[in-house]
Amino acid sequence: MTATILLTPEVEGRTPSSLPLRLVLAPADTAPALIDGAWWPRTRDLTAELPALMEVLDPLWGRITRVTVNPTFWPVIPRKVPVHGHVVHVGWFAAEQDPHKLMLLSYTVGRWDLLVIPPETEPATAARLMATATDPTRSLTASGLVQEADLFRTAAEAEIGSDSVREAVWDSEGGHDARRPSSRIPAGAVIGDVPAPAEGM
Repeated sequence: MTATILLTPEVEGRTPSSLPLRLVLAPADTAPALIDGAWWPRTRDLTAELPALMEVLDPLWGRITRVTVNPTFWPVIPRKVPVHGHVVHVGWFAAEQDPHKLMLLSYTVGRWDLLVIPPETEPATAARLMATATDPTRSLTASGLVQEADLFRTAAEAEIGSDSVREAVWDSEGGHDARRPSSRIPAGAVIGDVPAPAEGM
């Protein structure tokens, strides 16, 4: 079973529970893994965020009765959260639980683990995390996935920076000037576009 990734802009004045849920779940027929999906909450307020998550997960996984988190990234952890006619008990484990994971327990299915993508994550990085969290070949923990995404983002930013450096060097060696007609070019000469440096050079 897979839920759709909903990457929608924030709408001012709407509560997190009234905005589309940003969630993706691993297909039901995949082998058990360390992570069953990824959730990208809009805030670090569990009281505001959990009802919308439970509304989607309860029909799929059975009524969720208990949630545990690591307090590292949640400033306030309520003991109970009212959710559509029932109460979800919330607990926490500091050392025993991955800080980037939400553990859910239901009466009927058992235990599920979701990667929690930090709310401030950029959409491109969040989309990458959602894709890797549901990849059937995945073997990383929730924190491992976040660290991998951070490394990928850092490498991509460095690559963009190195492209700028290469372009500056190319400019300093007359690269852009070669594209402009000048009096040194014979009349009637054809001036083609100089291709951009190849990716990864």
